[in-house]
Amino acid sequence: MNIRKIRANGLCLVVALVWGLAFVAQSLGMEHCGPFLFTGIRNLLGGTVLLPLIVFRDRRPGRKKQKWPVLGGICCGVAFFVASILLQTGLMEASVGKASFIAALYVVLVPLFGLFFGRKTSFITWLSVALAIGGLFFLCMDSGRFTLEKADGIVLISTVFWAIHFMVIDYFASGADCVKMASIQFYVTGILSLGAAVMFESVSIDQITGAAGSLLYLAFFSSGVGYTLQMVAQKDTDPTSAALICSLESVFGFLGGWLFMGESFTAREILGCIIMFAGIILSQLPVLSSEKQ
Repeated sequence: MNIRKIRANGLCLVVALVWGLAFVAQSLGMEHCGPFLFTGIRNLLGGTVLLPLIVFRDRRPGRKKQKWPVLGGICCGVAFFVASILLQTGLMEASVGKASFIAALYVVLVPLFGLFFGRKTSFITWLSVALAIGGLFFLCMDSGRFTLEKADGIVLISTVFWAIHFMVIDYFASGADCVKMASIQFYVTGILSLGAAVMFESVSIDQITGAAGSLLYLAFFSSGVGYTLQMVAQKDTDPTSAALICSLESVFGFLGGWLFMGESFTAREILGCIIMFAGIILSQLPVLSSEKQ
């Protein structure tokens, strides 16, 4: 493993921490705003936060100015919009810890979606999918029956679009200015979200000021830092390895829910989380073994 990939994987770990704590901020913010308004404001702020960095990078002596990757930013923004809205809607009722583990299932989907790009999928990957489904069963089982709550189901659907988002980044990131692409992504998501908020939600200044703390954290750290580092890291590592490390957000999300929101899991739910996480780790073994060869 080369130095560039080690650095990229380290950046993914930082991303996982930032994203894990973002589940707490998102849940708290939803006490004041609807999902469209909240997603719109945080992403417009996130895109704006990156503008000074873009200007600084372009003005550095000896740096070749790169074009704005408009198409890549738009495609990433559309996928990001759908995934974000679904997750945000689910967090209106789902617990932070439970939602963070369900959301991490996108890591299992990334290698499966690689089939559409001609990448091989091994038996281990299919086994990891079975483990992930088994873990979800224990996580959502209540009184001896499997009951997937509506909020949990919405979070589960969002994982499909998070996986698509990873694959779209992988397609466009090579050779692109990832900070510019991230900024475009946030503006696209923000504009789409605010448009939907005007049509489907009541919007007021009081809602925005009430969620100000959560919005600022998500704009500066989750959006401004997290998703930008994700794009930068994926220039030097493969999407499956990046997804594996970023999946640690589920652990940080559980810890955040426990520390800051007083949430707890039953023994059955903890078992489900362990099985799900085992499936996530197992899905990456083919990639890790190929790197050693």
